[in-house]
Amino acid sequence: MKNEHCEICGCKLHRAGDYAKPTVEGRSHATRHHHVAERFFGRSANRPSTVRDPIFTECPWDEEGNTSVFCYECHEELIHNPVFLPSDIRLLAKLVKARGLDEQEKTDDRSKVAGRIKLLHDVIEAGLKEMAE
Repeated sequence: MKNEHCEICGCKLHRAGDYAKPTVEGRSHATRHHHVAERFFGRSANRPSTVRDPIFTECPWDEEGNTSVFCYECHEELIHNPVFLPSDIRLLAKLVKARGLDEQEKTDDRSKVAGRIKLLHDVIEAGLKEMAE
């Protein structure tokens, strides 16, 4: 078996058990993450018999089905639980409205939520690029 490392923090990963336990072993357990959520395409590996209307029929980033491997900590604590403070939400809502992606009432059309998903990715990407410089 090859040595695996978390793609964010670089820690050595294992697959020997103790997943999600509050121990070094639990925190460093390997876990796979889809770059673009399967639910956006109407599927769920957790609920294979459940089918939903897709948000995207084609992946806007050409990453459908692609995954990366992370430690439990980076995957579940960092990626799945971003911190959005009230001021962040207000700024995002302002961007949503400025781009016409707001909704007064929900309809069967899911293009606006697709636009909001793409917008949030753009915001994250721009911030990461800015901070990397």
